[in-house]
This record gives sequence, structure tokens and C-alpha cells, in this order.
Amino acid sequence: MKWSWKMGRVAGIDLRVHATFVLLLVWLAVVFYNETGTAAGVELGVAFTLALFASVIAHEYGHALVARHFGIATRDITLLPIGGVSRLEYIPEHPRQEFWIAISGPLVTLAIAVVLFGIISAAGLPVEPSGSLFGSAQSGAFLAQLMWVNVSLFVFNLLPAFPMDGGRVLRAILARRMPYLRASDAAASIGRGFALIFGVVGLLYDPLLALVALFVWLGAAGESQALHLKTALAGVTVEHVMVRDVNTIGSRETLDAALHHVLAGFQHDFPVVDDGRVMGVLTRDALIKALASAGRESLVGASMDRQFQVADPGEAVEKAFARLQQSGTRSAPVVRDGRLYGMLTLDNVGEFIMAAQALGGPVDKA
Repeated sequence: MKWSWKMGRVAGIDLRVHATFVLLLVWLAVVFYNETGTAAGVELGVAFTLALFASVIAHEYGHALVARHFGIATRDITLLPIGGVSRLEYIPEHPRQEFWIAISGPLVTLAIAVVLFGIISAAGLPVEPSGSLFGSAQSGAFLAQLMWVNVSLFVFNLLPAFPMDGGRVLRAILARRMPYLRASDAAASIGRGFALIFGVVGLLYDPLLALVALFVWLGAAGESQALHLKTALAGVTVEHVMVRDVNTIGSRETLDAALHHVLAGFQHDFPVVDDGRVMGVLTRDALIKALASAGRESLVGASMDRQFQVADPGEAVEKAFARLQQSGTRSAPVVRDGRLYGMLTLDNVGEFIMAAQALGGPVDKA
């Protein structure tokens, strides 16, 4: 994830922190200082925030380790101001696997709350939520607040609405009785219903709840869209979707020649081919930037991207499409044994998906 840094590696999974989380800590330090007026108050408040996010990280590792049990790797876990995000290689469509992966995070959160309750009870401290985190040190306010926040997170995460874990649990349950795509649409619809309720209540009583409603609505829509995309591309290879009529350019040609190619057609990115081998890709953005800085007579080789994505004609277009999205590039040469077969572009994949959805089935490009 952009603007994030690796903090370490735990259980074989990279743990990252996003820049906005650091900004959150700075902002909270100011808030705590304004409330308490002391450095000790700032330290206590920041320590509570870090303890809370340690609980969030444990929650995400619950998902990741259960996913590993089912043979699904986790790319990384990133700490954000809104919580943690564990990026699984894929979400399983087997209802039993999705159920246990989804429920494992909330169960870890519940376990943390139970352990904190045991510690508080054993110490003879009150378990009632304190009005303020900055009460007497003897009151156990720190642990009690942390326990109740974990209870709240447990309940919130089990709401049957995407992108909360409860939405995936609901889909897994529904998928035992109906096709997976239909179950996903049903779960997304229920999620949007919760979002409408949250939105109305939030507008009347609590603006924060309205923000949660927006978060839930977008999550439900995004989940449904992602699954429809996956369904449209299921079983489709790159060869079936790629652009076959591709103009190429040599690394020793000038940017002026590349500009003529752009103006003469609809192609934006060009494979740079020397002696029959793909050496790089000249993107439209790189071309425009180089024209402004180096001029028309500059050589293509100086501006082409040498670290480019490549797709194989026989691989699943879903995997190649995911690589393009993750790398932030629009296109990839389709290559096998050094030979250029065509180009795979985000635009072309998007057109294929729209056609498949309109036709309600496979698209024949023959």
C-alpha cells in the first residue's frame, strides 16, 4: 500500500504502518494535552491508542493465520487510522473457509476482552466504563476502557454488512443455501439496508454514525462489484481479451516518431521492441513528460519503462488484471518465449467485462 512503511515481519507476514496513522498519533497527542495539560496525560492517551491498535493487529492476524490454515497467503497487514487491513491473496468461495476466516478476527477481539475482564476482576478493580481515561490510576480506567472498546469492536465487526466481518459471515451462511454470487448480492443488499438505517439515525442524532453509513454503503457496493468482475473473468485467458493489433516502436527511434503513432490512432502505450524482443514500454504519460523535458529528437530508449509488467497468453486474465491494478500501470505486453503476442490493457479488460455483463454470459472475440 502506498505511503506505508514496513515495521517488521511477524509469523511470516509483513506488518506495515500507514503515514496517516502517524498523523493520527500526533493529532491525538495534541488532543490529550489540551484535555490534561500534562505530558503524563499525553503519554497515557497515546499508550491507550497504541494498546487499542495492538488489539486491532491481533484481530487481523486472526484472519491471516486462519487463512493460512486453508492455504491462503496474506500479502501484508497495514495499520490505518480506521483500523487494520489484512490483504489476503484471495477470498475463498468455499462457504466453510470464508466463514472461519471472517469469524476468526472477531473471536480474537472477544478473547482479548475476556482476558482483560479476568485481569480486572482478579485485581479487584471496577469493570464499569470510566467517564474518563485520565482518572485515578487506582481505578483501573485504562484496562476497563480497553476492555469495553474491544467489546464494542466485537459487536460492530459482527454487523451483517460489508465491509465488516459480519457481512462475510452472512454471505458464507447464505452460500450454503444458494449460489455464491446470489449470496453475495443478498449480503450486499442487507449491508446497504443497514447503511440507510445508520444514515437516517446519524443525520438525526450523531454525524459520526452517518460517516459509518457511508463507509458501509461503499463497502457493500465495492464487494458486489468486485465479485461480479471476478465472475465475468472466471475461466477467461489473457489471449481471449488482449489487443492483437499492436503498434511497436524501437528504442533507437525518436520521441517524434512515437508522437506520430499516438496521434495517428487510439493506442496509448507502446511496446519497445528491438530485434524481435520486448525491451520496455513507452507510456503516453512518459512520452508527454519526455517531450516537454528532452524534446522531439530524444530517443525512446531514454524514456521507456524498463521495469514493466508482462502477461502470458495462456494465464488467467483475472490474475494479470490484478497485477496491473496493484502496480498502477494501464497495460502490459503479452509475451511468450520472447515473442510479442499483443497488449493487455485496463481499458480493454473493462470493455470485456461490460460486454459480458450486458450479454449475461461469455463474450466471443473470435
